[in-house]
Amino acid sequence: MNLNQVTLPVKNIAEAVGFYQQLGFILIVDTPHYARFECPQGGATFSLSLEDSDFNNGAVIYFEHEQLEQWVEALKAKGIRFAQDPKQERYLWKEAVLFDPSGNKIKLYWAGENRLNPPWRVENKT
Repeated sequence: MNLNQVTLPVKNIAEAVGFYQQLGFILIVDTPHYARFECPQGGATFSLSLEDSDFNNGAVIYFEHEQLEQWVEALKAKGIRFAQDPKQERYLWKEAVLFDPSGNKIKLYWAGENRLNPPWRVENKT
């Protein structure tokens, strides 16, 4: 089994598409109400869906990059604003926080080995 994608609600599809392209994602589907992106590495995808009504999306989407600090600085140079600069978190991930134009929370991070194998990982007994 593998996760196919996550779909985020957005208020303005054109504005959201431009934002995610600035972050470096590859647009692979583009319609007036739906867009899908491919991550530059790994083959994962995510999509945007135009929502006509108000929404409050509590989900957080994470994008991993080994050169986190350089990525954040490059995005800042493009005018992307961050709510939190890269910071080492207690759960052993370094994270930066930003919001897309529709208010969806995004975390750019690097966890290295701790992403799949944190010190507190449970042992599967299957």
